[in-house]
Amino acid sequence: PVWSATESQQKPKKKKQQQKKQQKVQKGAATQASDSICSASEDFSQWYSDVIRQADMVDSSPVKGCMVIKPWGMAVWDGLKDSLDKKIKKSGAENAYFPLLIPRSFLSKEAEHVDGFAKECAVVTHHRLKGDESGLVPDPDAELDEPLIIRPTSETIIWHMFQKWISSHRDLPLKINQWANVMRWEKRTRLFLRTSEFLWQEGHTAHETYEEAQEETLKMLEVYRSFQEDDLAIPVIAGKKSEAEKFPGALSTYTVEAMMQDGKALQAGTSHFLGQNFAKAFDVKFATKDGCQELVWATSWGVSTRLMGALIMTHSDDKGLVLPPKLAPYQVVIVPIFKTDSEFDKISDLANKITRDLQEKNISVKFDNRTTHRPGAKFAQHELQGVPLRLAIGPKDLENKTVELSRRDDFSKSIIPIDSIEEKIPLVLEDIQQSLFLRANKFRLENTTKVDSFDEFKEVLKNKGGFILAHWDGSAETENKIKQSTKATIRCIPLDSDKAKGKCVFSGKDSDQRVLFAKAY
Repeated sequence: PVWSATESQQKPKKKKQQQKKQQKVQKGAATQASDSICSASEDFSQWYSDVIRQADMVDSSPVKGCMVIKPWGMAVWDGLKDSLDKKIKKSGAENAYFPLLIPRSFLSKEAEHVDGFAKECAVVTHHRLKGDESGLVPDPDAELDEPLIIRPTSETIIWHMFQKWISSHRDLPLKINQWANVMRWEKRTRLFLRTSEFLWQEGHTAHETYEEAQEETLKMLEVYRSFQEDDLAIPVIAGKKSEAEKFPGALSTYTVEAMMQDGKALQAGTSHFLGQNFAKAFDVKFATKDGCQELVWATSWGVSTRLMGALIMTHSDDKGLVLPPKLAPYQVVIVPIFKTDSEFDKISDLANKITRDLQEKNISVKFDNRTTHRPGAKFAQHELQGVPLRLAIGPKDLENKTVELSRRDDFSKSIIPIDSIEEKIPLVLEDIQQSLFLRANKFRLENTTKVDSFDEFKEVLKNKGGFILAHWDGSAETENKIKQSTKATIRCIPLDSDKAKGKCVFSGKDSDQRVLFAKAY
C-alpha cells in the first residue's frame, strides 16, 4: 500500500477513503507480523526462528545448512564486530587475513586437532569443471595434486606462516587476529547458532614462555567477558572447560557461558591455551636471548555469529527482536505523524535538527521519513527489529514543543520537552542498556540451583532447568555417565566459584569445588 501527503490533497473524498483503507491494511499487516511470532513459552525454538524472520535478519539459502544474512542482520553483526575489534586491537593483536583453502597435509600435522574436525571438513578436489551430456562435472584432467580443505579454522595455515615470521625472541609476542568465514559441515543447523558456514574472528598468538601464553589466554577471556556484559548486556560465567569439552589440540580451554531464556546454556566465546603442540607440529622455534633454540608457546581465541543467537535469545520477546543500544544499528528512530505536506515539512525540519544534534553526541539516529508507510506500520517494523528508542512527532507535539519517547525494552512511553532531548536521550539509552543486563542477570540467578544429590540434580533439570552447580569428582567416566543419563554437560569449572570441598553428586567421591552443569545449544 502507498500513501503520501501530496496525494491526500487531491480529490479529498476519494483520497480520504483510500487512506482509511490503506491505513487499515497497514495496521492489519503490522498486527499480523507481530501475531506471527510464536510465544516463547509455547515453543521456544519456533519463537526464535520467528523473531529472526520477522526482524528481516536472514533469508533462506540455496545451499543446505547455510544462510543469507540480510542488511539488518548484517548491520547488527557489523556493530558487534566493530565494537569487539576495538577491544581486540587494544589488547595488542593486529588484524590479518589468511587463505580460505588449506592444504590437506597441513591439517594432518596436528593429530588431535584434525581428529576434532575431520568429519566436518569440506574438500576441494578439482580446479575446473567441464560440460558433458549431464551438465557441468569436474574435469578429470583438473584433479588437484593435493586436496584442499575449506577452512574449519585457520590454526594450521597460520602456524605455517608463523614458522616463516618467527626466528628470534625479538619477533615475540606475535598476536594476529582474523575476521573471516569458516566451513564446518553440519547435519542439523539452526540460524546463527549452528550453520555450515558462519562468520567469526579467530585470534592466534605466539609467546616466549608458558606464563606469558597462559596470561594471554586469560586476558582474552576477560576481553570476551567484559564485551558481552558491557556491550551485549549478556551476563556470562567465565570458567575452564573439562578435558572432555576442551578444544582439540589445546592443553586447556576457557569459556564464557550464557543462559538463554529457555534455561539452556550457550557457549559464547572460548580462549585456548595451546601449549607447544602447534609449535612442535610446524617447527616454530625462536632464538632466546642467550642464543638457545626453543619452541614458542601459543594461544587461540574466538567468537562467532553464535553471539547473534545469544543476543536474540537473551533479550527478545514475543513482539520481536530487542537490541541493547550499544549494538543497535541505530539507537533512535524518529517517526513523523502528519496529514498534510505542510505538517510533514515542519516536522521534518525539527526531526532533521534532532538527528544532527544527537549524532553530534555519537548517538545513531534514523529519521523514518517514508511517505509510503503509515506510522502504525513503521512502529511495528521498528519494534520487530528491536530499535531501542522511538521518538514520535506530530502536529500537537510541534504546538506543545514536546516529543513522545517509547522504549523498546518495556514499551513505556513518556512526553519530554524538545529542548531537553539532548540531555534526556543519552540517559534513557544508558538506562535501557543497564536494564537489559539486570533483567538477564536476574533471570540467570533465579534459574541457577545448587544441588547435593543426583536425585535432586535430575529433578531440577526436569522441572526447572537452567544452570546447576554441583560437585563432580573430576573423572571423565563420571562426566560421561551424567551426560548419558541427563543430556546435561559440564559447561565450565567457574573461575570465581566457591572452592568449598564436597562430595560428587554422582559417585560420592571427594570433589574440590562445584562445577556448572546445563543442557546446551
